[in-house]
Amino acid sequence: MPLRPCLSALAAAVLLSACAAGPDFVRPSLPMPGAYKEAGDWKPAEPRPAASGLAWWQAYGDPVLDGLEADADRANQDIRQAEAAWRQAKALADADRAGLFPSLGLDAGAQRARSNANGVRTGDAYTLGLAASWEPDLWGSVRRQVEAGSAGAQASADDLAAARLSIQTTLAQDYLQLRVADQQRDLYASTVEAYGKALELTRAQHAAGVALQSDVALAQAQLAQAQAATVDLEATRAQLEHAIAVLTGRAPAQFALAARPAGQPLALAMPATPAGLPSALLEHRPDIAAAERRAAAANAQIGVAKAAYFPQLTLGASGGFSAAALGSLFDTPAHVWSLGAALAQTLFDGGLRGARTAQAEAGYDAAVAQYKQAVLGGFQQVEDQLALLRLLDQEAMLQDQAVRASRQAEQLALAQYRAGTASYLGVVTAQTLSLNNQRSAVQLRGRLVAASIALVAATGGGWSVTDSTAVAATPATPQ
Repeated sequence: MPLRPCLSALAAAVLLSACAAGPDFVRPSLPMPGAYKEAGDWKPAEPRPAASGLAWWQAYGDPVLDGLEADADRANQDIRQAEAAWRQAKALADADRAGLFPSLGLDAGAQRARSNANGVRTGDAYTLGLAASWEPDLWGSVRRQVEAGSAGAQASADDLAAARLSIQTTLAQDYLQLRVADQQRDLYASTVEAYGKALELTRAQHAAGVALQSDVALAQAQLAQAQAATVDLEATRAQLEHAIAVLTGRAPAQFALAARPAGQPLALAMPATPAGLPSALLEHRPDIAAAERRAAAANAQIGVAKAAYFPQLTLGASGGFSAAALGSLFDTPAHVWSLGAALAQTLFDGGLRGARTAQAEAGYDAAVAQYKQAVLGGFQQVEDQLALLRLLDQEAMLQDQAVRASRQAEQLALAQYRAGTASYLGVVTAQTLSLNNQRSAVQLRGRLVAASIALVAATGGGWSVTDSTAVAATPATPQ
């Protein structure tokens, strides 16, 4: 039976295709602490189920920030770039998967030729046929390549989530700093007004002959310094406004953010931000998940390299029609077919396969080291923000005490100067101390919220590794 050898070869190929060269991937292990060093009972923990697209910024209670975050998600170009890179990685994975299937081709031709064999002859030839070929994945080379491509696509989906989280937190931080600048402008506006009144007081005292000209000069210098600081805050605010415009996909000239009404305190609330367990960080940090997937892809490349040591089997088949006249092309005598199998094995390559295997193994070791470093870096970032929140909370309470005391000292110094029992230098000292303490208090409130936002970023912002799987499974179509 002529088909028996081919069928036997096909059966053998199917049985051998259960094998796959190279090691199966296992997540690299490293020592895991049972809890964070800086975790404590100073902030209540309210764990919530992680969800892709969790609007974590809404917990800060600012509708303007909510709108800016929505704009950034729609129009930020870094997110669009990461999204395109994910679609590209998914398309590459689909291309790798095509290697598991046979290829089928159609050919048709018409030819007229003249030959001098057995006399000069001129004739026509017509052909129509199908040809198929298949290289069974006997040693798992294609499957390992598909595994690497799929892991790469998942890593790209994680990169997309990391880019989105980075833009979200950067926007929140810039918006926070802009609001802190607004509050500092309010502080300096009231300070300039108070220093102006103090200047009038020194002039009146000097006119009455109870104050020196140096007192007037000190008051003028202090007022000018406060006015210069106000201009510097304007520059800071303008730069932050420009940064927010670009983050939301607009040119700075197309964007303006109104200042909050004077005297209104910093509106961003301080939500409870649970850090969770250190082991959960592996599932809730997109950059860590991406590093783990890249280690899996590098591991699969070892299998691809090792599969090159084994022979390759190619199965081919073709069938169709060939005739000298178009009218008889589909007649039974014109029917032609062929079946075949070919086995190829490289005997000597000058160490090429060994070098590629060593290269793949080194690439895997590098990817594992990168993964472990990402995990350790994630632990550090969480610990840093937990410590910062705890210590800034204590510092803010002490700073509030300093503000109250310095305001009282400023009022007493002014009263003593009016009464002629103290020099104006004492007033300047008290006013400078009061301004510095109030400015530090505003900055501390901003640093507290900034540390809270940074902790959100350090713990993944509510993202989960299952979200990446869902993204990687969606069709690779432009958004």
